[in-house]
Amino acid sequence: MGKIWVLHGPNLNLLGRREPDKYGTQTLDEINKELLHKAYTAGIPIQVEQTNFEGELIQWIHSMGPDDFLIINPGAWTHYSYAVRDAITSVQVPAIEVHLSNIHAREEFRKTSVIAPVCCGQISGLGGKSYSLALDYALEALTQK
Repeated sequence: MGKIWVLHGPNLNLLGRREPDKYGTQTLDEINKELLHKAYTAGIPIQVEQTNFEGELIQWIHSMGPDDFLIINPGAWTHYSYAVRDAITSVQVPAIEVHLSNIHAREEFRKTSVIAPVCCGQISGLGGKSYSLALDYALEALTQK
């Protein structure tokens, strides 16, 4: 059975104090604790990481196995990182792109994702619940393999 990877991109370490009107008051630690608890309860291994360095994120993606599942919030890399996109396609694992805010209701540049086309889905605009819903899907996908 594979592992679920939850990868958080740049500036997400500031959740809870970073523009709470857009991103809410829930901290990244609070989101991660919920995800870890849910995965452990389901008996599925999970690894949760956050970085502000694109190369580090790509290295984690490269280390994924064929039975793994990726939940990714690429942050600002969503809109321009072909390197992250190529890393996801290179490892050929199912992936869901997650965003706390509704990227389609924000600035024009945020409405375009270069990552979404290589993912099986995108969940945005539901705050921390976006991650929880993505995890539900990943757990179901891994337990049906």
